[in-house]
Amino acid sequence: MEQTVNVNEVSRISSGTAIKGEINSPNDIRIDGIFEGKIISKGRVVVGDKAVISGDIICENVDFWGKMTGNLFVKDTLSLKEGCSIRGDLRIRRLIVELGANFDGNCKMIAEGDFDKVAGASSSTAKISVNPVPSDAETKIGGTPVK
Repeated sequence: MEQTVNVNEVSRISSGTAIKGEINSPNDIRIDGIFEGKIISKGRVVVGDKAVISGDIICENVDFWGKMTGNLFVKDTLSLKEGCSIRGDLRIRRLIVELGANFDGNCKMIAEGDFDKVAGASSSTAKISVNPVPSDAETKIGGTPVK
């Protein structure tokens, strides 16, 4: 049975948007913009190919196309897509890596109980500030310009 997602229950950070802070959501999240901080989701996080993230992600599942410096804590499956770039540590149950995905860090397979300890310690209210970013803005990851 295929899972259906109500589009009105998906939080989205659009391309051209920059957010600093913490997001805590019971729903799926899609990021196509720039995010700095911590993301906690009880659903799936989709990181689009134009997304740039600096911080940690704690969630159920991740489909990752973008660029990130930070750590991922994934209860079930992390899928690293062709062209993505992650600098940080992975704590996951399952990992899918496509050819052309780039990962620089440590990876540890965890049990569901290990994830619950991390997720429980990270519960808090959301703090968000939104700043528009020009569509031609340049962001740096590790000193390398990223458009």
